[in-house]
Amino acid sequence: MPLVALLWVFTGISLTVVAQSKPQRVDPATDNGKRNQRPTPLSPEEQKKLDDQKRQAEIEKNAIQEDGVERVDTNIVNLDVVVVNKKTGAIVTGLKKENFAIFEDGKQQPISNFSTPESPITVTLLVEYSKWTELFGSAAGGRFEPGAYEVIKPVAYFVSKFIKAPNDYASIVAFDIRPTPITDFTNDPQRLQSSVNILLRNTPAFRENNLWDALKFTLVGGKGDTVVLDDSKEKSAEYSGMTDLKAPRKAIILVASGIDTFSRTNYDAVRRLIQEAGVPIYAISTGNLFYKKYEPFLSDTGGITGMPGRLDFLQAQNAMNTIAKESGGMHFPMTFEGEIPGYLQSINALLRNQYSLSYDLNEVHNPGQKYKIQVKVDIDGDGVYDDKQYIVQTRPYYIPPGGEKDSKGKDKKKKKG
Repeated sequence: MPLVALLWVFTGISLTVVAQSKPQRVDPATDNGKRNQRPTPLSPEEQKKLDDQKRQAEIEKNAIQEDGVERVDTNIVNLDVVVVNKKTGAIVTGLKKENFAIFEDGKQQPISNFSTPESPITVTLLVEYSKWTELFGSAAGGRFEPGAYEVIKPVAYFVSKFIKAPNDYASIVAFDIRPTPITDFTNDPQRLQSSVNILLRNTPAFRENNLWDALKFTLVGGKGDTVVLDDSKEKSAEYSGMTDLKAPRKAIILVASGIDTFSRTNYDAVRRLIQEAGVPIYAISTGNLFYKKYEPFLSDTGGITGMPGRLDFLQAQNAMNTIAKESGGMHFPMTFEGEIPGYLQSINALLRNQYSLSYDLNEVHNPGQKYKIQVKVDIDGDGVYDDKQYIVQTRPYYIPPGGEKDSKGKDKKKKKG
């Protein structure tokens, strides 16, 4: 039975109506009972006041009122930071504000806020579920279990072991030719288990892996199918992405081969969205075992059948590594199924041991321009940054809103009227 793509809206958008105040009418001057009185010249202050009133009345007369529009200017850059010991891989806890320094384009920025938030997490598990998933996964399970189990097992393990009610939330989105929300954000163990069971009971219907479209949908949302578990009669609904989600610690756990077939969104456009969003992506690559097992039998590039070649698998690995790094997350290139529990335990620890830092934008930042961010740590407080001993994991860029690009990476043209 093919996976039915359905979607549900979990958040509403409240609209604020901007009301305009009409200019008050100036009271006519009263006379003293005499007719044909000569006008008294206005003082400079009175003339200026009158001119200002006329100018304001003209502005409000020509103004176009837009209902439901509210402008919010953000002057703070928030960063989620994890400090890892390079040698042991251990996550460093117990640090204070004085142990950190933030640099934007090489210039140090004063840290305006520092905290170690509570540990609840909110994650979207984005899982590849296609005919290619079946083929690639067959290298692990062989004839004894469906190949799709290779991507379902990490999802099942994470939601059952690490999502703890009532404070943790998770959603599950499967994708092939398009992304399909199985469940929206929930902390109900039964609902999460039902979502996993849907994936286990069904069989992938399409061979396409539209990874970039799925990532864009998960990050910024859009119109799509309603949520599977909601069993809605509506064919489509608006889905709100992770960037609009109000949660202290949010992330995407991507379980996929990294191979994209023909997404409408290109790779560069997705990279830009990832850099802007600041949502860490923890990527688990699932095509490595298949590649290592059948590499001698693969062509250099994809053939007429659509079968990926050696270069396709290598490019997929590079892409997964890039999107994880540029989001502030981490890439786990899986080669054996036995590695899954260790990967997921690491992801859980990384999510729950973040430091929250922020700095104010005291200078003008150009919309759409990329500003490089670097966070350094001084563990022992001796005034020397410990770059050689520790890795500071965070988002590497800040891009102010605006300067949007289309799917081809070109500047969007503003519509007239």
